[in-house]
Amino acid sequence: MSMIEDVKVLRNVPLFSSLDDSKLKLLSFTGKWVKYQPGDNLCVEGEKGEDAFVILEGEVDVTVGGKHGPILVNNHGAGVMVGEIAIVCDVPRTATVTAKNDLVVLKITKEVFMQLIRGYPEVAIAVIRELALRVNDGVRIALRNETI
Repeated sequence: MSMIEDVKVLRNVPLFSSLDDSKLKLLSFTGKWVKYQPGDNLCVEGEKGEDAFVILEGEVDVTVGGKHGPILVNNHGAGVMVGEIAIVCDVPRTATVTAKNDLVVLKITKEVFMQLIRGYPEVAIAVIRELALRVNDGVRIALRNETI
């Protein structure tokens, strides 16, 4: 993919939509474009988190361990970032994220992600909003399914 195509793809990610083209080019250049096959794990619950992933193509399932095995808590498609909770909160991965089908992601290191948050308040606000929504979703799931 060319840098122009990369910028177009990243422009469609709500988290990055307010960034200008030069910042999107830098993000594309500093990130790593990675392909996953169905069933591949991007991250595993309990492991140390060093990267966040922006889903560009495909879908992922998000699961957490429960008393009777993994519990599906969400699934995400293109335009969503996953794996950022471990980076922002400096905690082990809170869930396992698995490719549901052929998947293309932009893998962003903790260092680059934190620079992005520090440098662009609009990105920080979008991340905070997304984290709050996920906490809310998690509480609703836990209340609905007390087997977690």
